[in-house]
Amino acid sequence: MKKIILTFCLTIFIAINSYSQLPGSKPGGNVEGGVGFTSIGDQTYYQLSLAPEFAIGKFGVGLDINLLINTKDNTILWKEMQRGRFLRYLRWGHKGDDLYARLGMLDYSRLGNGTIMYLYKNSPSISDRKIGMELDYNFGKFGFESMYSDFAFQGVIGMRPYVKPLHFAGLASVPVIGGLEIGTTFITDLRDKSGRTVIGKDTTLSSIKVMGLDISLPLTKLPVFTTRVYTDFNKIINFGSGMASGLDINSTLPGVTIFTKIERRYANTARYMPNYFDTFYEKDFSTKAQILDTMKSVSPGTFGVLTMGILGTLNVTVAYSKMDDIPESGKLHLETSTGKIIPMITINVGYDKVKIKDSKDIFTLDERSLLYLSGGYMLNSFTRIDLTYLYTFKLNTSTGKYETERRIQPRITFVFPFGG
Repeated sequence: MKKIILTFCLTIFIAINSYSQLPGSKPGGNVEGGVGFTSIGDQTYYQLSLAPEFAIGKFGVGLDINLLINTKDNTILWKEMQRGRFLRYLRWGHKGDDLYARLGMLDYSRLGNGTIMYLYKNSPSISDRKIGMELDYNFGKFGFESMYSDFAFQGVIGMRPYVKPLHFAGLASVPVIGGLEIGTTFITDLRDKSGRTVIGKDTTLSSIKVMGLDISLPLTKLPVFTTRVYTDFNKIINFGSGMASGLDINSTLPGVTIFTKIERRYANTARYMPNYFDTFYEKDFSTKAQILDTMKSVSPGTFGVLTMGILGTLNVTVAYSKMDDIPESGKLHLETSTGKIIPMITINVGYDKVKIKDSKDIFTLDERSLLYLSGGYMLNSFTRIDLTYLYTFKLNTSTGKYETERRIQPRITFVFPFGG
């Protein structure tokens, strides 16, 4: 065991030195490596980890290599390294850039205004990572957004082409209407079970398909303040339809950035569900159409997002939605990172919950929850003591269903920032 740890630590230093000495390159990022313990179910493991993140210009790569060694028999859990689970992402640019591409885990995918797909994760469990892709390109007068969830098997595929019609007429500079954008979205899950409405019986619905039309206008576009309004019309094929209207506000003040979204949602018919492809979709895809088929209410609802960044280091995002007349329809997304705002201490939290009944139900952990909680204390400039708690899901290969999984990971982390 000591030889493995020593070899692992030497590998970290060699990789860092080799990368930082590449001629002509000015990389930025950091490498984190750690030694600790983790528990998966009733088994405990030594954990050796390496999590480098590199960025050169618009290109970025993130890896998450975890070697797990059973504390009882010293066997290595090789399945944690299979099917590319060590790859978090390869990317070019960021969402919203003229050219954006990402390969690997899709953390929080969105197409268009997010009324069909928002905060979608292709990997509901860290032990069941999938390799997907996002690809967006803005040609100026028109463009597209696209995604695919899983190259190893069939999965979710989506496309949103859009056009700015007044740009073709040379009217792009006209206030408000010059920025008119019209888009259409089509998303389908290629898996047969995704459209099944009755368990154990054949159905004519082979897969779920959702399409939509969206129209948006920028109201104001100032250096410190921008606003945009939009309206979406959506149809779940063979089910119901609905619409949504919303307002986006971006504010940039000295030391503070704020993004706010407020959206009102309407079901035109029964059997309609906004944001069908959400954080929990991969866990629920085989049964979600059954729930959709029983929805008789045409209740309207409200969705809101608040994202705040302070001093470029503290970041907080809260998103919540609820249908007015459906008690168990609440959805919450919460994430925060303290960065360097608290000396010597780092705190990172990610939390998602669906089917929320009331305020008392928001922070109870069960099969409707996902939680990532990590706290760290910097012993010095490159050594940190971490404790991480994960409440997530693991695929049971015997039943084909996801079951709750808890992981507790204490470790010592070595942090090596580099570049500039």
